[in-house]
Amino acid sequence: MKLNANHTPDFSQLLKVLNREVPDRPVLFEFFFDDEVYQNITGKKLKADTRWPNLTNLHDRGTVVVEAFEKTGYDYATIQGSAFDIMFNVFKNKSAENATVSLNEGKFIYDRQSFESFPWSEPEQFDYSHLDTLADIMPDGMKLIVNGPCGILEIVIQLIGYERLCYLLFDDPDLVKDVFDAVGERFVRYYQQAVEYEGVGAVIYNDDWGFNTGPMISPKDLRSLVFPYVGEIVSCAHRAGRPAILHSCGNLYPQLIEDIIDELNFDAKHSFEDIILPVEEAYRRYHDRIAILGGLDVDFLVRSSAERIEKRARELVQLGMEGGGYALGSGNSIADYIPEESFNAMRRATGTV
Repeated sequence: MKLNANHTPDFSQLLKVLNREVPDRPVLFEFFFDDEVYQNITGKKLKADTRWPNLTNLHDRGTVVVEAFEKTGYDYATIQGSAFDIMFNVFKNKSAENATVSLNEGKFIYDRQSFESFPWSEPEQFDYSHLDTLADIMPDGMKLIVNGPCGILEIVIQLIGYERLCYLLFDDPDLVKDVFDAVGERFVRYYQQAVEYEGVGAVIYNDDWGFNTGPMISPKDLRSLVFPYVGEIVSCAHRAGRPAILHSCGNLYPQLIEDIIDELNFDAKHSFEDIILPVEEAYRRYHDRIAILGGLDVDFLVRSSAERIEKRARELVQLGMEGGGYALGSGNSIADYIPEESFNAMRRATGTV
């Protein structure tokens, strides 16, 4: 991995992007890297799977993540605020598996009785102190960006199962609303805890709302069941003086993008796919209303030559340096199957290699 020992982190440059301004230099943005990539960059092995608190130390993980982001030219590092997870009490004695999981596997809540007996975890029960200890070891000018333990819709699907959720939206809407309320209000409290820490510069609300063809549930249901809590998360970030970034995959155009911008008041949108809406077109349509982050399609990064990647990346950087409100990165995340040279070619466009 080609690193840039001369990079000086400056979170104010990302803040300029999030404020839809022109930064003083090109800015990189990434939601996360796969663990193998963190380890390759730092030469340090991450400990056991970090989803469950009995298997990890978030401070130890965070030190590796911070080092990887800093060494590759970023002005921040993303980290979970705590090991809070809605289903912690279900899986606390099990290791998380990195296996493909069907959206229909959720089987924890299927009727009123299973809802009433579900062993909910509470965000206040978890330790957020690594947000202080990591801030103490970060280079000057660097900040943390706190992401969530999945998102509200994703967790409800894990609890109920996607197909069952679609049926219950018609068969038992009161039960569905109660599940969304139980998940949503806990997510709000999680972010309320996280934004109190001085080292946190922004938050990411990460929740995949769509397939390639459209939203996973109807816009009407998203607006009534999910968006009230998402709006409160954005508001609590703004009250604390922190920008709020949306990471959401899927086709949200045109049904939901107006909600994202004008109703939920997100400062930036992340996650773009060429088959849905190429990032260049998203920038043309929306950059004067919401910052655009990343967008080099993961498939493009995997299949394209380094020359093609660098050329497109430089064109995107030029857009941002002329019109503001853009930071360069992948359309989703730096997966371990993205060739190292592809990652380096993207970064070359910002001068971080």
